[in-house]
Amino acid sequence: MFRHRDVLDVLNQRLPLRDKLIAAHKTVQEMFPFISRIAIAIYDPETRVLKTFLHSSGEENPLDHYQTLLDDAPSLKEILKKGLPRVVNNLVAFNSGKHEHTRRIGRQGYAASYTLPVYNNGLFMGFIFFNSDKTEVFIESVLSQIDIYGHLIALMVINELSTIRTLNAVVKTTGRMSHARDPETGSHLDRMSRYSALIASELADQYALDDSYIEHVFMFSPLHDIGKIGIPDHILLKPDKLDEEETKVMKTHPRKGLAMIDDLLKQFGLENIEYKSVLRNIAQYHHEAVNGSGYPGGIKGNNIPLEARIVAVADIFDALTSVRSYKEAWSNERAIQELRRLAGEKLDQDCVDALVNNIKSVEAIQRQFAERPFG
Repeated sequence: MFRHRDVLDVLNQRLPLRDKLIAAHKTVQEMFPFISRIAIAIYDPETRVLKTFLHSSGEENPLDHYQTLLDDAPSLKEILKKGLPRVVNNLVAFNSGKHEHTRRIGRQGYAASYTLPVYNNGLFMGFIFFNSDKTEVFIESVLSQIDIYGHLIALMVINELSTIRTLNAVVKTTGRMSHARDPETGSHLDRMSRYSALIASELADQYALDDSYIEHVFMFSPLHDIGKIGIPDHILLKPDKLDEEETKVMKTHPRKGLAMIDDLLKQFGLENIEYKSVLRNIAQYHHEAVNGSGYPGGIKGNNIPLEARIVAVADIFDALTSVRSYKEAWSNERAIQELRRLAGEKLDQDCVDALVNNIKSVEAIQRQFAERPFG
């Protein structure tokens, strides 16, 4: 009666999304051994950028930490135009392509591919790629079965991303309901989250960071100051310098933020979300300093989680280069000088270098997400 083995039972377990993708890949390979890789790229509609996110190909991944404008990937853009998946049963024709992602795939030796667009309620979310080490294998009888796995994987990805975006939406809505109490703006969150992703991408090789980690830093960084919702208006909105008692109250917002994050995760049933620790660390530790002079814990150096060190640099840089009630916006040059002065004392040296070494990308973010009122 109970002899049948559910080959996808692993998907019912509390596992990271990557582990579930690898398990699904193994199941697909039992039927179709030539499927050597399944990969996912996700789309940022605000920047029209397509970014690598997850893959099942172990160490041999040709597109780690890669992103490109969708407009610069005409073959993928054509998939969306037609509204249909794409079969390429011989990738030799693509090996001489002019685009970097095409050349990388060709160099890896993949012989054929099947690309399935992912939608959530009609909104484009990204692509799932099935790569084969043999040519002419994606025939109708194969595709009809692979489609089932493709949509199953798509649902897993959509669930993961949707829960995080829901969490961000809750925080933004809370900000609006409280009349945008924090003087920071929606544009600040757009910029600093992308600075955070930029820093994480630059540090990827040095710290062995994968694309999923980088994307979660990007998605979670806007929640860094959620605890400010619990700070009284007369302190949060005070235009002058805070006195000693007011400063003590303001410094409680990281721990308030952690408590709010934990409550949100519980209320939304997200306590097992992947990279939950990254979210909690960003909220709790983004005001710590590498010399131990920060708050709330006064922890030092590498004891501060990397994601918190990344967000600290991104947050401070954008605060310096933005208008506030108490200051004019600094130039990028002046802000960079200040970051360098703080590096090794308040801020992590590697994170500062990662931002400073990508100033052209920083300027592009600033142009795209110019100041606008929150919400």
